Amino acid sequence: MGYTVEDIGRIVDQQRAYFRKGETLDVKWRIAQLKRLKKGVMAYERAFEEALQQDLGRSAVEGYLCDIVPTITEINETIRGLRRWARPECHFSGLMCFPSMVTKVYKMPYGVTLIISPFNFPILLTLGVLTASLAGGNTAVIKTSGKSKACTAVLKQFIAEYFPPEYVTLIDGGHDVADMCLAQRFDKIFYTGSPAVGKHVLAAAAQHLTPVALELGGETGNWCVVRKDADLKDAARKVAFFKLCNAGQICININQVAVAEEVADVFVRELKAAFVKQIGENALANEAYPKLITEAAYNRCAALAEQYKSRIVMGGVGERTQRRYAPTILYPIGIEEPIVQQELFCPLLPIVPFKDADVDWLMNIIAEREHPLAMYLFTRNRRWARRVMRSQQYGGGCINEVCIHLMVKGVPFNGTGHSGMGAYHGEWGFREFTHPSTVLMGSTRFNLPLREHPYTGKAGEKKLKMLRMFGR
Repeated sequence: MGYTVEDIGRIVDQQRAYFRKGETLDVKWRIAQLKRLKKGVMAYERAFEEALQQDLGRSAVEGYLCDIVPTITEINETIRGLRRWARPECHFSGLMCFPSMVTKVYKMPYGVTLIISPFNFPILLTLGVLTASLAGGNTAVIKTSGKSKACTAVLKQFIAEYFPPEYVTLIDGGHDVADMCLAQRFDKIFYTGSPAVGKHVLAAAAQHLTPVALELGGETGNWCVVRKDADLKDAARKVAFFKLCNAGQICININQVAVAEEVADVFVRELKAAFVKQIGENALANEAYPKLITEAAYNRCAALAEQYKSRIVMGGVGERTQRRYAPTILYPIGIEEPIVQQELFCPLLPIVPFKDADVDWLMNIIAEREHPLAMYLFTRNRRWARRVMRSQQYGGGCINEVCIHLMVKGVPFNGTGHSGMGAYHGEWGFREFTHPSTVLMGSTRFNLPLREHPYTGKAGEKKLKMLRMFGR
């Protein structure tokens, strides 16, 4: 259906009226809604898998691995932890507050939230964020991507079946509809997508001083660094798996690999072998290989490959009608070339050689660029790797592994700067969708006149003396 500004305004007003009734404040009630959400996800598993195949060419295995089971895991973790997370904190007020010695911190919902989700993981990055919003006691308006049409259609049916519109509503449409949503006064906005659109979301939110969480990909992409002492076969196997996943359309995917030139040729050879072992000699003929989301995305990928065709050492071919483009290795690529200063979001993989002795120079170059959402290091030198991970600015990452830091329970996920702000997953998502309210429990007895006038004369001198004692 088509929406107008008035339509969306009525949806927001309806949700705000519902929120003010206070029903969402009860933690037991929230848990019941999360259980309902989980029940719905499990009932819609097959429909979600089919929609993911239609939009992105994902196999049932990849769809379940990357979208459905992480969503269920996120809901399970939230159900188990919510009572503890939502419990008010009790603090000692301090002698300065005598005789009011008890202070509570309540974890309060923001109210009406807007979730703007992307096309690349349309189930996980919609329902995973919704889990955090509902856990916090909010209502939610969801704006899904206009690119993943099949997934949006199934999600819209799912939400309408399991939740009333005054609690959760899904709105479909393009950028014009997203702008209509952003024109409304929401209490919290969570956006997943590109840094360019993230700036637009922030600007719109600023009109209402609405707090925002952004999960972005990083403008200059995520780096993988392979040093000369790395296990090259292991690194190649993991890099190949990750680049094949969703045809590279992942915000934490490897954008480019910096490889010590002493082992670069060997690594490229191992990487080719890993791609062939996992997807076959002809990736385009493999039905399990995903496709790019739109013709425009395919055209951009093909055009970039054409620019670097003289350095394609594997791949470089596609099937336009199916929107499939083969995993493509570009080698060698200089660190200052344009292709490694942009987020690719496709199956192209530039390989950037560097002298292993100059690895600190390499890390300085990476640090000078926009902060990535993820960083991956392959080396046997754990001491160096830990030092890098403690000193660089990035969202999250792995040492001798790729992507699975995303699956660890109890830890935050998101970026910094151009790769995002805020954090979520588990308790961190609950925190993102609540704000702490501090309430001092005042006493009506034994109140001292320390804070009251007079501030002059002997009384003032005594008060100042006591205050100085407290201030030490």
